[in-house]
Amino acid sequence: MTVGHAPPVSLPDISPVSELEEVVPSRASGSRRPAVPRWLRRTVGPLLLLVGWQALSSAGVLPADILASPGTIARAGGELIADGTLPHAMGVSLQRVAVGLLLGGSVGVTLALVSGLSRLGEDLVDATVQMLRTVPWVGLIPLFIIWLGIGEAPKVALIALGVAFHLYLNVYAGIRGVDAQLVEAGESLGLGRWGLVRHVVLPGALPGAMTGLRYSLATAWLALVFGESINADAGIGFLMNQAREFFRTDVIVVCLVVYAFLGLLADAVVRSLERLLLQWRPTFTGQ
Repeated sequence: MTVGHAPPVSLPDISPVSELEEVVPSRASGSRRPAVPRWLRRTVGPLLLLVGWQALSSAGVLPADILASPGTIARAGGELIADGTLPHAMGVSLQRVAVGLLLGGSVGVTLALVSGLSRLGEDLVDATVQMLRTVPWVGLIPLFIIWLGIGEAPKVALIALGVAFHLYLNVYAGIRGVDAQLVEAGESLGLGRWGLVRHVVLPGALPGAMTGLRYSLATAWLALVFGESINADAGIGFLMNQAREFFRTDVIVVCLVVYAFLGLLADAVVRSLERLLLQWRPTFTGQ
């Protein structure tokens, strides 16, 4: 019996280092949309609003004595800027908001720290603040006039009051919302009471404080509108009151646009502070 030998099997040539090819996900033809800058997409809505507004004004649907056209408003704004009336009014209003924000913010944050960091402070402070914040602060204007007169003091006090309540609520909630496990971890690392407050509690409460600051700025501009109706002789609200007496809807809208611009500018400043101070907190930014 003859035993045959099997023919040799040829093995593929395997190189010691295999070359990797980049895998690129395939896209269906025509599925890629052209990249449009985000700032351009954000301006579509306001531009459409202006175009529709101008069209209605030109067609006579919106009479000038009801609402001036965008072109008329732009000319009125240019005249107010040229003669220095609008810059002076903006400076006066900004000063009132800054002083009120500083005073109200200091009071609100201080009370929130006392109430949030101590149970005794909470018992002494929180109930009183919660009771006072339910009172409509705009309704306190007559009392402010009686107590503080008709000068700058009642306007600043009204702004400070609205700011203080927003900051108190958000800072207090931020302090009490700090994860207890983080506090325990700090204690296990040997941090004392003030070390915990500095390195754990205050950083954990910072997101709430920034949210409160944004709300406070919005409330400050709202309080400014009411405050500048108290016998004001300067400021954006003073311009609006004068324009109302002469039925100048173009000047009224210019003042409203300035209010909106200053509010957006203040919000952008707070957003920049958030990006700077809260770099450690990853957040969802949309898809």
